[in-house]
Amino acid sequence: MGGFSMSGRPLYDIAVRRRAVELYEEGWGRDVISRLLDVPEGTVRKWLDTYRSVGMGALAAMGAKKTAYSFETKVAAARAVADEGATVPEAMARFGIASTSPLRKWVRAYREGGPEALRPKPKGRPRGAGAAPGKMTREQELERKVRKLEAENAYLKKSIALKAEKRSRTARRQRS
Repeated sequence: MGGFSMSGRPLYDIAVRRRAVELYEEGWGRDVISRLLDVPEGTVRKWLDTYRSVGMGALAAMGAKKTAYSFETKVAAARAVADEGATVPEAMARFGIASTSPLRKWVRAYREGGPEALRPKPKGRPRGAGAAPGKMTREQELERKVRKLEAENAYLKKSIALKAEKRSRTARRQRS
């Protein structure tokens, strides 16, 4: 079998996936393959969809690397399923998509937000976020310094008050 994925689902090695395909080619159904290999039927269904759509090579490569698909491919595949009535395996075969999972996500996003929902999102922190501000005027520098000193002053006052309160509590306890 193998280890577990980050999501906690078991990872199955290529030998198990190959055996599933062999059993399928012998005429066995998903339910029987699932029981024989002790693999959830939904997993077997995904494997067989991948095998029928893009072949053994893609099934063997499952989990090894993530394939990046272009925006155009995502839109075309999602449109084929959502608007043109293609099945997920048909769209996988036509557009060379190795797994049902991303295609199903694309179709859902396409139905909810149209093609723009499939546009790539920028990765990482937005530019300028947390970066030091550009050149400040003298007035802005002084305002910033005043805010910093006011915050420091408030912190020190609070600290002094807490220490005084602690001393008075300790003194009351000792007198009792």
